[in-house]
Amino acid sequence: MLPVELAVQQQGGEAELLLRVDADLFWFQGHFPEQPLLPGVAQLDWVIHYGTTLLAPGRQFASVENIKFQQPILPGATLKLKLNWQPEKGLSFQYQRVTDAGLFPASSGKIRLC
Repeated sequence: MLPVELAVQQQGGEAELLLRVDADLFWFQGHFPEQPLLPGVAQLDWVIHYGTTLLAPGRQFASVENIKFQQPILPGATLKLKLNWQPEKGLSFQYQRVTDAGLFPASSGKIRLC
């Protein structure tokens, strides 16, 4: 299940998306009951979906090169997802939480596609 796309910009090997993470997303069910968090696997799933749809059609997931989780993503969050595709280097990504106080890093990493 994907987030709500508020805006999508793409140019060459780069894309930037503004996403809303609604509380009723499947990913929040049971992760965790006291304080739902968006699982890392959901974040990776979205990176692969948007990366292969917008920047690298026909490619598939091969491996995770690296990933860093900096801040949890809570239900109702608005996110900026930046993607950069370079066939020789892979698909790099950065999620930022969008708040009234500015942008805050949530996670980042690099994925290999084949």
